[in-house]
Amino acid sequence: MANNVTDRAAATAAAGTDSLFPMEVSLGETGAGCREWLPTLGTDEFAEQCRSLDHRPPLYRFVKRLFDLVFSACVIAVGFIPGLILSLVIVADTKGSPIYSQARVGRLGRTFRIYKFRTMVADSDDVEKYLDAEQLAQWHRERKVDNDPRITPLGRKLRRLSLDEVPNFLNVLKGDMSVIGPRAVSCEEIEWFGDDAETVLSVPAGITGLWQATRRNDATFESGERQRIELEYAKGAGFAMDFRCFIGTFGVMFGKKRTGR
Repeated sequence: MANNVTDRAAATAAAGTDSLFPMEVSLGETGAGCREWLPTLGTDEFAEQCRSLDHRPPLYRFVKRLFDLVFSACVIAVGFIPGLILSLVIVADTKGSPIYSQARVGRLGRTFRIYKFRTMVADSDDVEKYLDAEQLAQWHRERKVDNDPRITPLGRKLRRLSLDEVPNFLNVLKGDMSVIGPRAVSCEEIEWFGDDAETVLSVPAGITGLWQATRRNDATFESGERQRIELEYAKGAGFAMDFRCFIGTFGVMFGKKRTGR
């Protein structure tokens, strides 16, 4: 690779956020915003490059997909009634639809819509309405904000327990994602990976993964640590890695270090 992710992140930070991210965030499904920075993203050429970097054994891929289907179906079946009740509470809390979707870049560079429980006010996309200058700068860098004023009280509880991501299991059943894998990134975020974009997109994105099970929000794109962790998973995906992520996720969800950002 021509650039390692840490050097790239440092160079980007030095150049300023405006050189990396446009002020208007496109959530379209076509991936056009991504191709502005990575011209081959979403093409057959890019997909083939991703496939060439996917070294997961066939048996592992079969067992993993079987686990994804069975586990996700069980979660949805058990959580269906509680999910309906929670949806009614979310509508009252946010004054918006209980489930929202956003565009993400999935395996092979193909975009999909990811589903989550709403944890913010209904007009949260109007970031300039709610965020001050410092928070806006952080938003354009990380797509996350410390003490985000758009998050409702109920939303903070859902995030702290990662319950806002339960609708992700619908994406797993559809084949957009896996239970375990790199975190699904937006069109803007994938540019942080630079020449390593094909590697991280060679495996399916996950509801949880090595980033969530280890340093989580302490590892940022700007520092290069987030990319390093996600690439470590993509290059070492296997039964042992998945078990490590699965067990580690419970510590993050219920341990003392949960943050819910």
